[in-house]
Amino acid sequence: MEIVEDVVIVGAGIAGLTTSLGLHRLGIRSLVLESAECLRITGFALMVWTNAWKALDAIGVGLSLRQQHHTLLGNVTSSTESGLQTAEMSFNKAIGKTLGMHEVRCVNRKLLMEALSNELPNGTIRFSSKLVAIQESGFFKLLHLADGTIIRTKVLIGSDGVNSVVAKWLGFNQATHTGRYAIRGCATNFDSNNHGFESLFSQFFGHGVRFGLIPCDPRFVYWFFTFATSLDQEKELEENPTKTREFVLSKLGMIPDQVRGVFESTELEAFKLISPLRYRKPWELLWKSISKGNVCVAGDALHPMTPDLGQGGCSALEDGVVLARCLGEVLLRNSSKKSEKLEEEYKNIEMGLKKYASERKWRSFDLVATAYVIGFIQQSHNKVLSFLRDKFLASFLATWVFKKADFDCGKLTNN
Repeated sequence: MEIVEDVVIVGAGIAGLTTSLGLHRLGIRSLVLESAECLRITGFALMVWTNAWKALDAIGVGLSLRQQHHTLLGNVTSSTESGLQTAEMSFNKAIGKTLGMHEVRCVNRKLLMEALSNELPNGTIRFSSKLVAIQESGFFKLLHLADGTIIRTKVLIGSDGVNSVVAKWLGFNQATHTGRYAIRGCATNFDSNNHGFESLFSQFFGHGVRFGLIPCDPRFVYWFFTFATSLDQEKELEENPTKTREFVLSKLGMIPDQVRGVFESTELEAFKLISPLRYRKPWELLWKSISKGNVCVAGDALHPMTPDLGQGGCSALEDGVVLARCLGEVLLRNSSKKSEKLEEEYKNIEMGLKKYASERKWRSFDLVATAYVIGFIQQSHNKVLSFLRDKFLASFLATWVFKKADFDCGKLTNN
């Protein structure tokens, strides 16, 4: 069976759904292919910084998400080795040169994905649709799915994650493993309807681990824990969630009992998933082609990065808005010229995707490189670097995070 579409997006993640919704706001239909049977909601929650709220507002879902999540007031950094606070920053006092006052919330990932998908027309997302091969066919691409379906499309967008089939087709290498891993979870089973935590992003460093705790709303607290280990130990931990839980608890060090209680009260299920932290080597983003003809990539397919900046999901939202704007501009122009030949239409699409690639190349390079450097400093075992981090670098690193969040991806139209 062959299906014909104008725009096909591979992957119903943050970047894919944002792009599809952006195009829908412009009156352009797209088909989103998702290999899973339903929306994949992993990670529990994510930090949504000022730049991402600009993107969410551009596609019209920012207001509803604001109403469901607390505004975070600040960031507190502490050492698990000394038990002392090493840095503190108020989000209200952080003023960006581009966007002004910062806006930061920790957003429940399920609510974010639902906010994006619920705004799309019925039938936009095609589940259980795994892309296995891409074939050239003149000015079209033929997409071969695992179930035998063939889709002919004028535009192919790969937002299919860190193991992207589309990125591989464009010539990108597999993302590089950092040797670090992440475990994420949440606590909701509090005695009262309020967890009692202040609206702060609390993070802790020491003994080669980094972890943090962030309230999303009065009853939901998200936590993450990143660490470095050998492949053998990672496999051993993944096979035994009880042992993983014991490992995490043993590494928490000198922290408040209230914080330790969140980890202790988390369901064992959360400790089953250990995610390797991968990143795209920054220079690949400069040497390789983000777009080629009528094909491009976005989100983790483009710029997988370590979570140390909290910009993975935020930059995927940026990608979606910029891509919808650049592609929408040429597709709307094409539709207004009914007599336009396929070759001219193809060239317009190519130029639109090149414009998108040009806008996102250096931004992606900057975020990937910065996240890697921050992660290296934050989780270093080196005694000298650890001393400098705790005494002098903590405030500087926090300021760096704000600088990267002070970015405006623009609106869906240039008008």
